[in-house]
Amino acid sequence: MKTKDLSSIALMTSILIILGIIPGIPLGIIPVPIVLQNLGVILAGLVLGTKRGTWSILLLLLLAALGLPVLSGGRGGFSVFLGPTAGYMFGWILTPLLTNWGLSLLKDNKRFLLQFIMTWCAAVLTTDLIGTLWLTWQNNMSFTTALLSNIVFLPGDTLKVLLSLLLAKALKSQSFSQNALL
Repeated sequence: MKTKDLSSIALMTSILIILGIIPGIPLGIIPVPIVLQNLGVILAGLVLGTKRGTWSILLLLLLAALGLPVLSGGRGGFSVFLGPTAGYMFGWILTPLLTNWGLSLLKDNKRFLLQFIMTWCAAVLTTDLIGTLWLTWQNNMSFTTALLSNIVFLPGDTLKVLLSLLLAKALKSQSFSQNALL
């Protein structure tokens, strides 16, 4: 990897950590709070592309596994990978890949609505599905109950996708983005 790539990965990981400092909003009905850190995960894929975006997320998760409090709510340590939010974090790893794959299917179509739909499916739908499967297994919930519990996150996650796309487009217009898909 080039120095520019490493710097971009480190910068995005720093942004992910900063977004993790902002406390999650607990819902009380399930053990998973609303957090802003996943906005950064979506942004990582959009701004850095598949490879660098995935590396920045993996670096964040490695730092968390080593015990650093880099996840939302100041969480860290290997135990977070066994808790109720672990499935969502596993879904984060796929977000840059699926987002950029989906956007590449659009080819030269620059319509914002199509980009939004592709990004939403890759970042929200996939992550929520993986998180639901994990919650089902980890908390002995029925799949339907776990899936329905994710509905409360959809408006916020939809807004996060919208903000991520707008930020990525603004960064691209300023030549900060290395991703040619937007």
